[in-house]
Amino acid sequence: MSSQEKSLLDRVRETAFKHALVNAVKHEGKADFKAVVSKVIGEIPEIRSRIKEFIDLIKGTIEEVNKLSIEDQLKMIRENWPELLEEKREAKEKELPPLPNAEKGKVVTRFAPNPDYTIHLGNARPALLSYWYAELYNGAMILRFEDTDPRIKSPYPEAYTMIKDALKWLGVKWSKEYIQSLRMNIFYNVARELISRGGAYIDTCPDKEFRLYRNAGKACPHRNTSVEENLEKFDKMLEGHYGEGDAVLRVKTDLQHPDPSVRDWVAFRVIDTSKTPHPVTGEKYIVWPTYNFAAGVDDYLMGVTHVLRAKEHISNTVKQKYLYKHMGWKYPETIHFGRLSLEGVILSKSKMRKLVKEQGISPYDDPRLGTINGLRRRGILRETIWKIVKEVGIKPIDAKISLVNLYAINRILVDPVANRYMGVEEPVPVILKDVKEELKAQIPIHPSRPGHYEYRILDGSVIHISSKDLGTLLQSEHKTFRAMGLANFTITEPTILDGKPAFIARLHSISQEDARKLNAPIIQWVSNDEKTDLFLLIPSGSEIREARLLVEKRIINEKPDSIVQLYRVGFIRIDTIKEEKVIAVFSHE
Repeated sequence: MSSQEKSLLDRVRETAFKHALVNAVKHEGKADFKAVVSKVIGEIPEIRSRIKEFIDLIKGTIEEVNKLSIEDQLKMIRENWPELLEEKREAKEKELPPLPNAEKGKVVTRFAPNPDYTIHLGNARPALLSYWYAELYNGAMILRFEDTDPRIKSPYPEAYTMIKDALKWLGVKWSKEYIQSLRMNIFYNVARELISRGGAYIDTCPDKEFRLYRNAGKACPHRNTSVEENLEKFDKMLEGHYGEGDAVLRVKTDLQHPDPSVRDWVAFRVIDTSKTPHPVTGEKYIVWPTYNFAAGVDDYLMGVTHVLRAKEHISNTVKQKYLYKHMGWKYPETIHFGRLSLEGVILSKSKMRKLVKEQGISPYDDPRLGTINGLRRRGILRETIWKIVKEVGIKPIDAKISLVNLYAINRILVDPVANRYMGVEEPVPVILKDVKEELKAQIPIHPSRPGHYEYRILDGSVIHISSKDLGTLLQSEHKTFRAMGLANFTITEPTILDGKPAFIARLHSISQEDARKLNAPIIQWVSNDEKTDLFLLIPSGSEIREARLLVEKRIINEKPDSIVQLYRVGFIRIDTIKEEKVIAVFSHE
């Protein structure tokens, strides 16, 4: 029998063994013959026309697996093919519940981020829901940048573009785009009309004094000022007559409202933009609308019919309804849902900014951050985020997603498309001896797709294995291992190669069956002739570790942004490839 035929037999036996184990743990420890044969043919299609030649081999392999306990079956999968334990069945996609009082072709939603940073997973929820509902009802979604606080929530000039790029990657499309800082005169005109209707007044009380009135449920002395005087004072605000904190425009509400923050809330305030210039309008304006005024006005003027936002905005809804009542407007349908958070990943903008300042990291796409760009760089697919958002939907309760769940969803999606590669950390060279005939290693590009990469191994060929695997071998009884897809070797003695410590491994046998008899581990390896460096960034909480690995050189044919799997390491996203140097980010196991 030729070495090529031996290699094929070995490959069929290994593949049958793998799929028999997986099928067995799903069926109380007993693998189904037909199911395993189907999997083997799917992975090695060249044996389809010759399947009768391999039936006895596959049957014997299945019988061997079925003699093992379920615990041993699980142990062997975890040690050699952990990715195959993941359930691949697709869950039925959850449908969104209908919107209240929604008509086809008339629904208008909006996503209104503050460009004081880019968006993160929590922001993705209102963005996607607003877009999906607009699509569902053949309506439209508006993108509106709410940037009317140049002091406390000062916009980042680049955030406008970063947000749009993140939305495009998420698959969100908007029909119109607005920047509120370019609509100041519109807000001023609405403010004048509101004052004329008796719905607002200029308050020049010091803030502490007003709070005393408010908390006591009493009107401040300026509440009953005439419309004419209020209009005059508002113009003086615009002309710069008042400094910061000297005057505000308040909307009249219920002074007995149980929530003190609702009582006569501030609609406009003075901000000295000579000290904090706005990135879009500079020092042009000094009187700025608050969130509730600008958002409330624009929702009406832009024809928004349905507002989908977090339940933390419930009090804002109450406040804005007073504005609408004064103006004689109909308030849009509003759905408040819970907060979406991700355990183990930074979502707080203030914490992100602190980390950026203290460690000088990339402010938008560092893989430790929960920003959309950070998750994307980490190898999380947008479809994974879709599934999470659809699952939590518009429930009013808070949803805390664990990294385990996030990775499980992502793994199901990337596994069918991620090419496989061998890689070793802390590599140690091993010289292969006693190879009398050329050996051919066939490494599957993907376990469920046809195609493999072939390595030719001769006597004296050098491979690299990890120092961790070497340490385990040196402590074992037989010191024998199976080089994945190749043959079985025994570590015999240390040596020196190119001035560095190395080891000699002698050919023990070819078949995987011999390896199993010795309980020899299957070890990943990299050929010295076809290797390249891979620098892997491994994020963990607020820390990040860099690991250097040797990997199969063929990985340089991948494109940046592609996701691949390193055997026994996990899924990684290719960041950059330059001059055969690969930088990647660890995604998950």
